[in-house]
This record gives sequence, C-alpha cells and structure tokens, in this order.
Amino acid sequence: MRIEVHWDRCIGAGQCVMAAAEVFDQDDDEGYVLLLDATPQESLTEASRHAARLCPASAIQLHDE
Repeated sequence: MRIEVHWDRCIGAGQCVMAAAEVFDQDDDEGYVLLLDATPQESLTEASRHAARLCPASAIQLHDE
C-alpha cells in the first residue's frame, strides 16, 4: 500500500494521528497532516485504512500496489 496526503484538503482535525501515529503526524505551525511513512509495513495497513476513513476532509488517499 502507498499513502498520499492532500495538504490542501487537511483541516487539522488530527484523527489520522490518533488512529495511526506511526504513519501520520501534524505540523507544529498549522496542525496539518504530515506523512511519516508513505509505504507502511503490512502490520500498519489496517490502522492506516482506519485513519483514512476517519479523516473528515478526505485528505488521505490509499493506493493498493
């Protein structure tokens, strides 16, 4: 799986960080999503999918490879 984030859509809700802190973080200035790992290991797949579903702005896009 490959993850793509759209910073222009992010509203800084932080749901992604709470769901998958190993994959996502928030910047200190605006609180927007930071992608820590664009190709997370398989053990983080479900948490990453959950984070994408929780995002109120649909700023996280998952690509199965």
